[in-house]
Amino acid sequence: MHDELVDHLTRSTPLSRGEALRVVQDVLAFFDETTQEYVRRRHRELQAQGLVNAEIFQRIEADLKYRAVAPPELTLRQLRRMVYG
Repeated sequence: MHDELVDHLTRSTPLSRGEALRVVQDVLAFFDETTQEYVRRRHRELQAQGLVNAEIFQRIEADLKYRAVAPPELTLRQLRRMVYG
């Protein structure tokens, strides 16, 4: 899975294939987190740093704008339309 990305990383960095695969898996796992899971985790982390809710929620609101978002599930028909119009 994601062989093209792993190949790209091994060509463009000093990473071995195994290391590149691990990086890809770690990044995908990080972005697999739902929005609710992310908000709860970040709230706990920022609270542990001593921030108060007003600061925490402002920061989370700003951070959410830059989170990767998975596309909605597409039907086979929708996929075909993307290819064939």
